Amino acid sequence: MTVQIKTIDLEPKRHTFGHIARRMGEDKPVSRYLEATLDVQATDNFHYKPLWEPEFWHYDLGKSAVKMADWYKPLDPRQYYYATYNIARANMQQAVDRNFTFVEDRNLLGKASAAGRDALARGLLPLRHLHWGSNMNMSEACQRGYGTAVTAPCIFSAMDHLGMAQIISRTGLIMDGQTGTSLDAAKETWLNDPIWQETRRLIEDTFVERDWFHLYVAQALGVNAVLFGMMYRGADAAWGDAAMPVALLTEFMTDWLTEEGRWSDAVIKTVAAESDENKALISGWAKTWIGRATAAGKTLSAALLNDGGAAAEAAGAAALKKAASLGLAV
Repeated sequence: MTVQIKTIDLEPKRHTFGHIARRMGEDKPVSRYLEATLDVQATDNFHYKPLWEPEFWHYDLGKSAVKMADWYKPLDPRQYYYATYNIARANMQQAVDRNFTFVEDRNLLGKASAAGRDALARGLLPLRHLHWGSNMNMSEACQRGYGTAVTAPCIFSAMDHLGMAQIISRTGLIMDGQTGTSLDAAKETWLNDPIWQETRRLIEDTFVERDWFHLYVAQALGVNAVLFGMMYRGADAAWGDAAMPVALLTEFMTDWLTEEGRWSDAVIKTVAAESDENKALISGWAKTWIGRATAAGKTLSAALLNDGGAAAEAAGAAALKKAASLGLAV
């Protein structure tokens, strides 16, 4: 008895979805990223305007002063949608777990001097609150923004900040023997230590900004580029003999700053290039928040690095250079 296995090829009647065909032409296969991004946001058939903000629809072009003919133009160069984002972060989390295991098994933080541990308690652990504020900002940009091309990566960024706050918290738990006392002390430092009050004022001022793209610029070019850039890339000397384990435990953050910057830079550059009006608005916002972040960072830098604020000035200059490279007049 013989068995013959035959194969047949089934040609699909079409190679793409209707919402992609309407935008890019009939029968043109595209990436999963574009399928999961283009024209996904609801635009019609809302029941009523939100009672808490009756001047706007749920998704409304009027929630920002900047204008775009097509809010699906600022695409993510990383091409993240739900699946690819989670795969990328799972790989990065594996590296985080390996680094924590390495530090804990060798008790590297426990072997650090009292001065190094005190510096971490004052200068590193309060960053968990700055990340939490950043999580709130990016969640706000997601819920007030327009177009899945921007709003979907915004919620990914919000979750990144939550994850980085947890990394800082894990570091504190290693330091205090899993009791949580270091995190309680870090909260008091965040609330009351003079070196943190300008930073706290800055992030709390962003909470009341209702223009979602203004908030996006403040977070990307102010908080991320200046404050996080300074603390994760320019503050190693502040931790003394704890600098090496801190570098291992915060490797995620340094990698993230580069990766996140690819996306936020592309969005700001695209939106600013849309019109002279957009460029003028975004340039003003960028200059304001880079300036404020630099001023806040100087207090931190002077206290933690004893450098008179030089690290903050360098981070601010780098952020202004980045903004200029995006076509902004800063």
